[in-house]
Amino acid sequence: MGSAVTIDGVSKRFKLHHERVQSLKEKLIRSGRNQSEDFWALRDIDLEIATGETVGLLGHNGSGKSTLLKIAGGILRPTTGSVTMNGRVASLLELGAGFHPDLSGRENVYLNASILGISKRDIDLRFDDIVSFAELEQFIDTPVKTYSSGMYVRLGFAVAVNVEPDILLVDEVLAVGDETFQRKCLDRVRQFQTDGRTIVIVSHSAEQIRQVCTRAVVLDHGLIVSDAEPGESIRVYREHLFAGQLERAESELADAAPEPEAPVDDAPTPVVDVQASEVSHGEAQEAKSNKRVRITGVRFEYEGADTRRYLLPSDPLRVVVEFEADQATADVVFGIGIHDRDGNALFGANTDTEQVTIDLDEGSGEFVFDFASVPLLDGTYPITVGIHSHDEGTVYDWSEQRHWFEVMNPGRSVGKVHLPVTMRVDPS
Repeated sequence: MGSAVTIDGVSKRFKLHHERVQSLKEKLIRSGRNQSEDFWALRDIDLEIATGETVGLLGHNGSGKSTLLKIAGGILRPTTGSVTMNGRVASLLELGAGFHPDLSGRENVYLNASILGISKRDIDLRFDDIVSFAELEQFIDTPVKTYSSGMYVRLGFAVAVNVEPDILLVDEVLAVGDETFQRKCLDRVRQFQTDGRTIVIVSHSAEQIRQVCTRAVVLDHGLIVSDAEPGESIRVYREHLFAGQLERAESELADAAPEPEAPVDDAPTPVVDVQASEVSHGEAQEAKSNKRVRITGVRFEYEGADTRRYLLPSDPLRVVVEFEADQATADVVFGIGIHDRDGNALFGANTDTEQVTIDLDEGSGEFVFDFASVPLLDGTYPITVGIHSHDEGTVYDWSEQRHWFEVMNPGRSVGKVHLPVTMRVDPS
């Protein structure tokens, strides 16, 4: 099996202009001054895609994935490096790319096909299939400037998949249109896979990448941070995305926080009910903070933790909460909450709900939450741990979604919960 796409040392630089020159006089006055800076969207990208592979490109907004696809499709030229494509390429990279707004849908089909190197005679033979796939029979002779965005994409995708390309480049198109059209697109992609064609897809949908792709590449700030099976790359993508969200949230909190009027140790501590995760800000402020029992660390233990940063679905998990007690304390409850990336509570329990009695001696120790299995699928799961009194009137310490574990699903099942299933045909 040969190589369909070879990307060798590709970098792409854009100029970011901070001030717009409004007149010739202003341009002359400012000549010689550097009013722009370099922005590197891609840096030294090396990527080889074999014939017949379906590769997904994942990354946050601005990571460089669409830029890379445009360079592969010949829309942009790399600043450095080269791209080699072996075979006929069909690209659907931007909404209506290659369409002339004043021409009808019919005329744009022929125009778009000619750009792809397809003869008029071949398009005559395929024209009805293209229009039928796009579901635009009533509008095919209407100027495309009157089309909705969904109609644009349907027509563009219909042309791209009906010209029988060796390599298909698709940017976010599979997420456009109604559910029926999306299924039709996915069916055609799977037919291409059966035919041994090469497909490169940019998508924000990790589940779509999992279902369709045989391999996934994750970009972050113009660099490749993962090139692996879809499950592993999706884990890395979510890890980078979640870490970025945490950094932004912490930065926003730091910017918004008022100047402290007292030392940090004397500041009141907000309260979170880790059993139900439903304590309001007002209720939280009414509770009394007492730091005589402090959380000093949280760690996760599971089989294989020394070689991988993630659990597999239904792996057992141990959450160890390290603490320091300044004095012996009998009125104490340890609690834990598990959340999804959006902060939704998935599970909550504490020593009261599980009828576990705790008496702490003075000194350091560890409290252990043992989960026989964690029946979750792909995702980054933040946890909240807290220590409070039985009546919840005193919070000794808490850690709100500051630690997290990851689950990587090596299969193709989708969703959040892992439900083991067997399948068979029973004779009637």
